[in-house]
This record gives sequence, C-alpha cells and structure tokens, in this order.
Amino acid sequence: MAEHTANYQGTFIEVSEDCPIDHGAEPPIAENLSIAALHYRLIAERPYGRTSDDVIFETHALRKGIDPGDAAARAEFFSKGQPCLRSSPLGKRYGWGTHHDAEGRVALVPRDSEQYAALAADPTLAHTRAMRSSRAK
Repeated sequence: MAEHTANYQGTFIEVSEDCPIDHGAEPPIAENLSIAALHYRLIAERPYGRTSDDVIFETHALRKGIDPGDAAARAEFFSKGQPCLRSSPLGKRYGWGTHHDAEGRVALVPRDSEQYAALAADPTLAHTRAMRSSRAK
C-alpha cells in the first residue's frame, strides 16, 4: 500500500489572502477540541518537533479516539491523500504562517512578527499560501 504525504520541506506557508486578522491568534479552546485548536496545540507545544504528517495524523487520531502511536492506523490513514497544512484554519482564519524546515518539521509564525516578514522574504525557501476560505469574487 503506497503511502501519501502532506509534508513540506524548506517551505514557508503564508496566511491566506482572505485571512480576517493581521496577527497570530490562539484558536478558542472548547470542550471538543477543534481542528484549529489541535493543530495549534500540537505545533506550539513542540516547535520543529513534528512534521505536517505527524500533526495531521495526531489530530485525526485524537478526534477519533485512536492511539496516535498506532503505526497500522497511520499507514491506513495515509494510504490515501490527506489535506495538508495549507488547508488548516491556522493560516486561513487565525493569522499563523507555518515554516517547514529542511527535515519537514513545522513551527508556527505569527503574521505580525519580524520572523514572519523575514521568512516571507527568504529566497531560499519555497513559498505558498494557506488556502482561501472563500472563492474569489
């Protein structure tokens, strides 16, 4: 069974063009953690400690009550393509860019920071944007 990946390497994902806020905001914490809250928690608690695949699978596992360390469940999950962090609410609604280092490990970068401006201008990185929340008019 072929395994798909949502990992990026040496890439900066900037916030979407239609992101409604100009700074990085922590997603609200509710009783049932949202995808945004889980993505935020998993990346913020260990900057450059997880890959996109780790974050996406752990989010899925936590929401479905699966052991995040279950290798068979992870292989099954990635046996078909999964949305990457470009589709995360963090870059669409909450003002967070994501920097993916050369090994594919990810960290959050607030839109209003000097680090964001430096990464956005870095010609050695691949650049893309988070997906728009709505269709262009």
